[in-house]
Amino acid sequence: MRKVFRERGVVAETKGRPAIRIPHPAVTRLLSGHCMPAFFIGGVHLIRYLKKFPSSLRELKNVRALAAVAMLLALRIVLGMFANATLPCFGNTVKISAAFIPIAVTGALFGPVPAGLVGALGDVLSFIIAPTGGGYFPGFTISGLLTGMIYGFVLYGEKLRLPRIAIAWAVNTLVAETFLAAFWLYTLYANEPSYRFYLTARLISQAVKCAPEILILFALGKPVTALGRKLR
Repeated sequence: MRKVFRERGVVAETKGRPAIRIPHPAVTRLLSGHCMPAFFIGGVHLIRYLKKFPSSLRELKNVRALAAVAMLLALRIVLGMFANATLPCFGNTVKISAAFIPIAVTGALFGPVPAGLVGALGDVLSFIIAPTGGGYFPGFTISGLLTGMIYGFVLYGEKLRLPRIAIAWAVNTLVAETFLAAFWLYTLYANEPSYRFYLTARLISQAVKCAPEILILFALGKPVTALGRKLR
């Protein structure tokens, strides 16, 4: 008969009886709910956010929602063409534009799918209506799609409070407006100059626009919430 170490949770064996595994106290606390793992909590939040995708897809079946999305798309095109300017005091590296407003509002009202469509189609239609120098580059369309989806996942169905708006803006800035935009510019201009150059320029641009853009979206929070109630 083998020596038994019950306090350490090893296999206990007795003569004539099958081995019995005694659980470790830490395992017992975990299973009883006293020690909830962080990855489980994160998984619950992830599932909650992923549920917004089919919910926002159903928004497109609503005639009022479709009309509102179409108007926000038109507003995205108009603002992208006319409501923008370059600040020469920053060496022409900072370009301000109001085109992000309709995309973020669409995300808050109707979720990631309509907002992604507004972001992507807004870029394509803007190029068709008023082509800029050079040919069409699909990378910026992908960025527009991601911008809409990020704002939709973070803001849709939530209270438009300042911290949440700031989080949505920060995630979009890091993913679409900084690292990805710098990569598109680096690719578009044949890898000249370096990727670090474009990344630095994008970081400066987003740092300048941080406070104004967040405050604009926060100021629109109550009107957007009220509009959402009327459209339901």
